[in-house]
Amino acid sequence: MITEDQQRTFVLVPGAWHGAWAWDGIVARLRRAGHQTVAVTLDGLEPDPSPDGVRANLDTHIDRVLAALESCGPGPITLCGHSYAGLVIAGAADRSERAVDRLVFCDAFVPADGDSWWDLANDHYRDRIIAGVGADGRTVAPSADTDPRRRPHPVASFLQRLRLGDGIDRVARRTLIHASAWEATPFQSQYERLRTDPTWEVHDLPVGHAVYNEAPDDLTSILTV
Repeated sequence: MITEDQQRTFVLVPGAWHGAWAWDGIVARLRRAGHQTVAVTLDGLEPDPSPDGVRANLDTHIDRVLAALESCGPGPITLCGHSYAGLVIAGAADRSERAVDRLVFCDAFVPADGDSWWDLANDHYRDRIIAGVGADGRTVAPSADTDPRRRPHPVASFLQRLRLGDGIDRVARRTLIHASAWEATPFQSQYERLRTDPTWEVHDLPVGHAVYNEAPDDLTSILTV
């Protein structure tokens, strides 16, 4: 068990189609170690999404994470996002009045100002979005035969461009976790770009995209180092 001065707060943001439940195993491990954790469910991904939720965009999701950051107690904060949520955590760290000590991109997009998920994704995922858009034109259905807790994801959040100022430069530590054992990954080029960048901590795990399920102990170790 850690001492009080070693305690951190972890804010965990799931990727597309997922809710806070995706982090259950990691939350349990972090709490057993004595850390505070907040797992976020983004708007439109709740068990029973509201009409407003299905119209959510990237800014809506960033605002949800900002609210979570504001609710945190004193002490250092690590903000971790999976996949799509790389854009969300970057935007939140940039805009937050509460300082974020570390950003962890867990097999996630690392965006620049002006990027959208659509820009950063590969053809595999862009085709998946086109095929999955519902009759309402506002949501994208999850893949068939996946976890039944997944929910249709708001289309606008995939298309909106992220606006970043210089607030993100306040973050002292930036970590990339690259999952290298899945063929459809859109993250290979960013891994090659950042793995030699001395301002980044880069880890390569030989697992699939769902790092929190496939390598929960490794992920927890990286988060708490």
